[in-house]
Amino acid sequence: MQTKIKKIIASIFEEIVAWREHLHAHPELSFKEENTAEFVSSKLKEFGISQPYRMAETGVVALIEGRNPGSKCIALRADLDALPISEANEVSYKSKVDGLMHACGHDVHTACLLGAAKVLKSLSNEFDGTIKLIFQPGEELLPGGASILINEGVLEHPTVDKILALHVLPSMDVGYLGFRSGNYMAACDELYLTVIGKGGHAALQNEYMNPILVMADLLPKLNNFVKSMSNSSSYIFVFGDLHAHGATNIIPEKIEAKGTFRTFDESWRIQMHTKLKSFVDEFLLQKGFQGGLKIVKGYPHLNNDEILTRECNQYAKDYLGNDMVKDIDIRMTAEDFSSYSQKVPACFFRLGVRNKSMGIVHGVHHPNFDIDKNALKIGAGIMTYLAIRALD
Repeated sequence: MQTKIKKIIASIFEEIVAWREHLHAHPELSFKEENTAEFVSSKLKEFGISQPYRMAETGVVALIEGRNPGSKCIALRADLDALPISEANEVSYKSKVDGLMHACGHDVHTACLLGAAKVLKSLSNEFDGTIKLIFQPGEELLPGGASILINEGVLEHPTVDKILALHVLPSMDVGYLGFRSGNYMAACDELYLTVIGKGGHAALQNEYMNPILVMADLLPKLNNFVKSMSNSSSYIFVFGDLHAHGATNIIPEKIEAKGTFRTFDESWRIQMHTKLKSFVDEFLLQKGFQGGLKIVKGYPHLNNDEILTRECNQYAKDYLGNDMVKDIDIRMTAEDFSSYSQKVPACFFRLGVRNKSMGIVHGVHHPNFDIDKNALKIGAGIMTYLAIRALD
C-alpha cells in the first residue's frame, strides 16, 4: 500500500503543487471562501467523487466509500481561510488580492487533502469503510468553522469514528512530521477590559477621574490574582493591546485593554471566567469607576487521543522512516480543530515545511511565510496512508 500511494503521489505531484499555488494566489477571508469552495468542489468532481455538498455555507464535505462502507468512517479535515496580511514574497503565485494572504498554510492543508482525496478515490476498492473529507471554513475567526460544522452534523451521516488533520510547522525542516499525544494546544479566550472615569483638561485636576491610573493599578493585580488561583495549572493571561485616546493635556473618559486567556484545564477555565469578572467589578466599585471585563469564549483545548496518536505516529514511521518522525512539544497556541477533538478520537499532527537553504524560514502569520513545495508530497501521501490504516 505504501508503494502504491507513493507512486500515485509522485505522478500527481505537479498537480498538487498547482492546486496549492492557485489557492495561494486567490486567498479569501474566514466564512467568505466562496471561490475556494467552488474550486475544491470542482476538483472533487473531477476525481469522480460524487455529490460534494456544502455545510456552514462555504464548507465542502464529501464521502469516499470503500468496500463495506458502513463498517467505519474516518474523517480528514483541512481549513480554507486566509488572513488579512499583505504578502511580501515575490513569487509567481503571490497573492493577487491586496491585503490578503495564505500566511498560515491553509492553502497547503487544502492542497494536501485534495491530493489525498484523488489517491483515496483511486484506491477505494482496496479498503473497507468510508472516508469523509471535510474542507472547513473559518478556522481563523470565532466561533470557528469547526463548531458550526459540528452543530450542523458533520460528524454524523455517517458517524465519524476518528478524525485526522495536519498543520504546517515552519520551525521543522521539510521531510519531517511531528506528533504529540494527549494535550497539545490550549483553550483560548479573548479578554476585553474597560475602565471608565471622567475626562477633562489635564490642568483641572478636580474635574476629571483618570482611568489610566486605575487601569495601571488593575492590570498587575489581575495578574497576581490569576496566579494565586492557578493551582499549578499551565496558563497564559496577558494583555497585548492598550488604548486610552487621550493627549498630553487631555485625560480620556475611558481606557481599554485587550488580551488573551489560555489553559488546558476546561473546568478551571470556566471557573476563572466568573472569578475574573467579579474581581474586576469589585475593584472598580471600590475605586468609584465604571467598566468591566468581557470574556469572549474561544476554542477549547486540543487533545490528541492517546491510542490513535500513538498508532498514527507508528504508521508515519512505517511510511517515512523512524528518523523522519519527531515528538513535538506542547503549545499554548490555539486551533479550532480542538472542537472535533472534544467529540471524537482525534489526531492533529505537524508537517515540516522549512528549507533554510531556500530562505524558507518564516513563521506563520508572517508576510514572508512560504513552504518548500516538497512538503506537499509528504502531506498528501501521509494523509492518504493514515486514513487507510486508521480504517483497519
